[in-house]
Amino acid sequence: MLKINRWVGRVAAAVLLCSGAVSTSAPVWAATFPDRPLKLVVPYTPGGAADQLSRTLAERLSRELAQPVVVENKPGANTMIAATQVARAQADGYTLLLASNASMVLNPALYRKISYNAERDFRVLSVVAELPLVVVANNQVPATTLAQFVGYSQAHPGKLNYASVGIGNPLQLATELLKSRTGMDVAHIPYNGSAPALSSLMANDTQLMVDVISTSLPLVKEGKIKALAVTTAERLPVLPDVPTVAESGFPGFRAATWFGVAVPAGTPPQETTVLQQAVNNVLRQAEFRERFQTLGLVIQAPRDQAETDGYVRDDRQRWGEVIRSNNIKLD
Repeated sequence: MLKINRWVGRVAAAVLLCSGAVSTSAPVWAATFPDRPLKLVVPYTPGGAADQLSRTLAERLSRELAQPVVVENKPGANTMIAATQVARAQADGYTLLLASNASMVLNPALYRKISYNAERDFRVLSVVAELPLVVVANNQVPATTLAQFVGYSQAHPGKLNYASVGIGNPLQLATELLKSRTGMDVAHIPYNGSAPALSSLMANDTQLMVDVISTSLPLVKEGKIKALAVTTAERLPVLPDVPTVAESGFPGFRAATWFGVAVPAGTPPQETTVLQQAVNNVLRQAEFRERFQTLGLVIQAPRDQAETDGYVRDDRQRWGEVIRSNNIKLD
């Protein structure tokens, strides 16, 4: 019996060695990533377009990764509370940030004092969606196209105003970019939120606004304001008859806010590869893409890491120029 036991032991050891299960440099049972729940930190309050996107994304990622992906809302400080939390989290792939151009691009350029370094502390794995913007005008303005509005503003210098939801907000920056590219003559009037800004537009206290499509779309549909152009590279399904800014006589113009997935810098490449592949698999799902059309979100095509890095780099250059040329600072 003793000989038999020894023989069984030798056979078992040989099988393990041949299968590579035994190694002097690694444990016999190597953990597979992920092997526990993940957390997606969202810098926005529940209920909005960004939150809806994050919850649907988390649900789909849970299927791809075979582990729960839990959404944690951490709004405040113009996305900086959530970004700081993730920047300081362990770089193990289990803590993700719903990144945006606010957290990754605008805040570092707008604030002198910021609690994280977007380029040093994060790796943006994917750009998931763009939130297109629409150029809307008061109905009393005698212009039905963007080019006509530009001409009208130049013929009435110092007479027209544009509304925004605050200094340094992406909507103000997009309008300043539009001004620089078109030569329109409009002065800035900031408001505390989209509701009062749009109210001022409908009352003709302001004559122009660049707004997120989801907010202005109901008013456009009801005929309370008019859409002159969209800021995307292509027309939007929700406003198929509204041309792009580029089509309106200003080629090359493009502006949008975006949402993506980022992890703390230093997250091992094995983990980032798994996460990036999972996100790209979700982006390929037609149902996921179509679900957000009515909210005006444009789900992006999958990108590899080099393409994502280039996208973020170009965005930093675009908005950095606008912020510097207008000397916009928030502290």
